[in-house]
Amino acid sequence: MKRLAASTHNIVQIAGTIFEREDKLTRESTPFIHEEGGDSCMALKFKTREAVSHIAPYVLGKTLSDLQKEHGLSSIRKLSENENIYGCSSKVKQWFKENGSDLFLYPDGAAVDLSHKVATFLGVPKEQLVFGNGSDEVIRLLTRAYLSNGDAAIMADVTFPRYQTNVFLEGGTPIIVPLVNGTHDLQAMHDQITPSTKMIFVCNPNNPTGTIVGKKELLEFIGRVPSHILVVVDEAYMEYVTTDDYLETLPLLSTFENLIVLRTFSKIYGLAGLRVGFGVMNQEIAEQLRKVKDVFNVNTVAQKSAVIALEDQAFIRECTHKNEQGRLFLEGEFDRLGVSYFPSQSNFIMVDTGLNGDTVSYELVKRGLVVRSGTLLGYPTTVRVTIGTEEDNKRFIQALEDILQSEGVK
Repeated sequence: MKRLAASTHNIVQIAGTIFEREDKLTRESTPFIHEEGGDSCMALKFKTREAVSHIAPYVLGKTLSDLQKEHGLSSIRKLSENENIYGCSSKVKQWFKENGSDLFLYPDGAAVDLSHKVATFLGVPKEQLVFGNGSDEVIRLLTRAYLSNGDAAIMADVTFPRYQTNVFLEGGTPIIVPLVNGTHDLQAMHDQITPSTKMIFVCNPNNPTGTIVGKKELLEFIGRVPSHILVVVDEAYMEYVTTDDYLETLPLLSTFENLIVLRTFSKIYGLAGLRVGFGVMNQEIAEQLRKVKDVFNVNTVAQKSAVIALEDQAFIRECTHKNEQGRLFLEGEFDRLGVSYFPSQSNFIMVDTGLNGDTVSYELVKRGLVVRSGTLLGYPTTVRVTIGTEEDNKRFIQALEDILQSEGVK
């Protein structure tokens, strides 16, 4: 198996550069469409906070329907956002058909039913759970509750970009540590700990590389971090993991009071459009986060859908199995084509085509496939593709092989 070799990363030096990059990374569709504009490009009549002035606005790219019309495509498939290609549980869909009469009421601000269901499923006290409008909000609540001006938070250089945004907005300093072969360098992250460090983020599996840190390595790292520093392990893709070398973090919560585990219903549960995620943590930390969250932050439909989705574990096991089969197929085809890739334990793979990532992304869109370019991720010759259905994967490989041959790579 060929694995993607380490690339030379340009470590971000100033906050403005960090967030200009993040804006481009988080665009809704094609990453090769570079639209400019917004407050960052104009003189402001009304002065914002200094932190806000350095952040580029969230700019949406072209919609799938626009791309389909532009390229004269009969169909187009989005494999760029790491969504569950199989959707959500049929039980959730059935509930949507039969309910909705109580939507004039405010949602349950305490998410009582959902808390009970998740606590029972995970085997944790419900008091240790904090729900958010996606796990993005839980990250925001953590930085809001615990970071002050001058506090530092350590994270990888190529990882989920919302860590940087929220740290910066609260007046904190993001400490950026380069990945090694697409994986968190936990020793280097530990070496960056100073008296100003308040928080450390570890995305496991990591987005966008899909890699994990080994069980023993992560356990030792958590044990070495001083107990007053929060260790946030983001496990948004953990249900896709099939290797035995993955650390079970929830049992560690009773030992390490500074440990916080993030989960989401947006990925394998297929509820990305409803936005519901949660954190599991020490009860004291959870109570502080509840002080700073919006009262009705998770809507009624999201809460009920998450309860139903959690009950259908047969669907989750099926998605895990299908994803693994798709990953193995893609890895085998990448080996055949002679291209390298990061060893993924998620529902996406970052592959090095040897060509400019924007160019490959554009060529794939012309063939009806939307993927994410790695150009702005620090890996300029890569693309990140969501693992799709058997048909999706075969279509992607055929298109990629055609592009490689037309560019003279193979």
